[in-house]
Amino acid sequence: MKTRILIVDDEESIVTLLKYHIEQAGYEADAAYDGELALNLLEENHYDLVVLDLMLPKMDGIEVCRQMQQKQIDTGILMLTAKDDEFDKVLGLELGADDYLTKPFSPREVVARIKAILRRTSKPSSDDNKEDIHIKIGELDIYPEQYEAYMQGDELEFTPKEFELLLYLARHKGKVLSRDQLLSAVWNYDFVGDTRIVDVHISHLREKIEPDTRKPVYIKTIRGLGYKLEEPKKHG
Repeated sequence: MKTRILIVDDEESIVTLLKYHIEQAGYEADAAYDGELALNLLEENHYDLVVLDLMLPKMDGIEVCRQMQQKQIDTGILMLTAKDDEFDKVLGLELGADDYLTKPFSPREVVARIKAILRRTSKPSSDDNKEDIHIKIGELDIYPEQYEAYMQGDELEFTPKEFELLLYLARHKGKVLSRDQLLSAVWNYDFVGDTRIVDVHISHLREKIEPDTRKPVYIKTIRGLGYKLEEPKKHG
């Protein structure tokens, strides 16, 4: 089956241009010109990725992201915007967008970002390291291939980006990782030093895996450096 991509933009010229280049790259492409139609298509069909403009009629891109989260539509998101707005950037990525492009952009750059997102979100192949099928840290069990994690046997619910962050921390257990490292590895996006999105997601992870968020035993803050996921120390 071909990879399917949904292009959502209210400017017909942009949709036509992107559709041509995306199909030339070997993907199938559908189009929607407003947020409501986009959400309907995402609910009715399987798409591997959505190229989503921020400013849309009927429902803006931020609200589409919110609705996708609520409806658990697990589709990669490349967000487009005409505004170079820092707040929109952070909020969009917090709501599940995988990457972000500011207009004007070249179609080649869009296709390159699409390929990068698809590489990161595709399921691991059977040739991957077998040890990575199950990662156990304390009472936390992570199954990368299933995109599932359990705490003391109870399944945890994560957004795709939260899970990717947890998985990256787990694969580098015991290592101190800077916010810039985490931003680059999980979001593949240069925020020019603005790493608040990492702190927000770390906070969300702690709410789900820590017995006491005020005294974290799994995800430690290493002051001035970053974060580290480690085995909780046993008492007694």
